[in-house]
Amino acid sequence: MTTIPYAGSGPYCYANSLAMMLGADSPPPSLIEVLTGSPYGMQLISGRLPLFDPYGWDPELGLDAAIGLLGWTCDRTDGGTPEAALSRLRAACLAGPVLAGPLDMGPLTYRPDSGQAVGADHYLVVLEAGDDTLLVHDPEGHPYATIATGDFLAAWRGELITYLRRPYAMRGGFVRRERVSGEEALRRSLPAGAAWLAGRTDADVSPGTLGQAEAAERTAELGLSPEVRELWARFAVRVGARRAGDLATWLSALGLDAAAAIAAGQARLVGGLQAPVVAGDDAALAAGLRALAPTYERLRHALTGAARSSDPVAL
Repeated sequence: MTTIPYAGSGPYCYANSLAMMLGADSPPPSLIEVLTGSPYGMQLISGRLPLFDPYGWDPELGLDAAIGLLGWTCDRTDGGTPEAALSRLRAACLAGPVLAGPLDMGPLTYRPDSGQAVGADHYLVVLEAGDDTLLVHDPEGHPYATIATGDFLAAWRGELITYLRRPYAMRGGFVRRERVSGEEALRRSLPAGAAWLAGRTDADVSPGTLGQAEAAERTAELGLSPEVRELWARFAVRVGARRAGDLATWLSALGLDAAAAIAAGQARLVGGLQAPVVAGDDAALAAGLRALAPTYERLRHALTGAARSSDPVAL
């Protein structure tokens, strides 16, 4: 069956934010997403939260990886009091836009569904930080949005985001140290991709977390709680399917057809979970997850040879 790459909206907040920061020199957000390592696996965090990204991975690790692979450096800062963080942000904005996050989406008052902090992580670009309001590009469909300083600080604190060690994280001062093509960056990323699929032994993760096939099998066995079902229906399935589909597209661009075919199959399997999740068809959901489980090891084997011929990438 002929397939074409997906084009349309999707929750690629950190990839789109980074693309805005890199400007005309940026590769497409779909490639940035692949460079972060997010498509290479599945994890069941603390035995209760299944997500379509690798064991031990989080967006902060992914952003740092993509920035380095593309030949850029930046200044990342975090922590301190709200007042100190806001002063730091204002000073950085004088030199140019700032990538802020992770933030909690809940307190972002320009969003129609805003409210109290809910722990849903998000990234955006701050254009201006005035005395009372901030001007932002929110890649989830809100260009030139304004938000009161207090509301932004509540979101930026991110106190419910489990992987955030210190609040008020931001990246600015982007400098291109090396000209790296998108294709070369992708080739350099392959060893890291294979390593994610193999499972990291040094990952700082919560007890009881499983990765790849085990995560899929265990999720099929346990089913979804009402809260997780809502998360999957609104976010996890669609981002997981898009990640796998973008991985397939970019692996194919390198001529890695066997690996690309496996990733494309993963995209179809993950995307196929959306209807069962919404309909509450747990039998179909479990069947889809069990079909997905062995594909991660198949993809690892398909990538191993290509990864060996590429420059090693530190995790």
